[in-house]
Amino acid sequence: MAESLAEVVVESVRVHMLSSQHVVLLKETERERYLPIWIGPWEANAIATRLQGATPERPLTHDLFVATLEQLGVTVRRVIVSSLAEETFHATLELEFDGKTYAVDSRPSDALAVAVRAGVRIFASIEVLDRAGVEPETQVDEKLEVFREFVNSLDVDPDEEHREGPGTDFS
Repeated sequence: MAESLAEVVVESVRVHMLSSQHVVLLKETERERYLPIWIGPWEANAIATRLQGATPERPLTHDLFVATLEQLGVTVRRVIVSSLAEETFHATLELEFDGKTYAVDSRPSDALAVAVRAGVRIFASIEVLDRAGVEPETQVDEKLEVFREFVNSLDVDPDEEHREGPGTDFS
């Protein structure tokens, strides 16, 4: 049976304002669906630092790991967010060495930190995306558009001297 995978990219790393917990937001490349994964602050920093193009003075753990793999002739092929069990995400680092492919179990946060350093593609299983993926609420956008149209259709005299509040064009 072939794997059912969708390619994703690291859209952003964010901090939840109320809880101060970190989340990495993966976005499907073929549709508007996101996969939020809660991660630790160190891993969040490791991913965000690399995404911003910053290079630490000394290698961090993920830098060291990727450099070691390269020195040993091991290629990181891809990363897969492979499963979700009891509210815990699991990932796989797919490595290639001497013509053989190896699947190494990993925390998603570590796998993503390696992926952004190695410049490899990231995938998520369709099953994981179906269970935990989030799609933007288009209904909210549609309701806001109806409100914008209503406000913009109001007959307002722009030369009126005592206009209160901001302008009426909410586009």
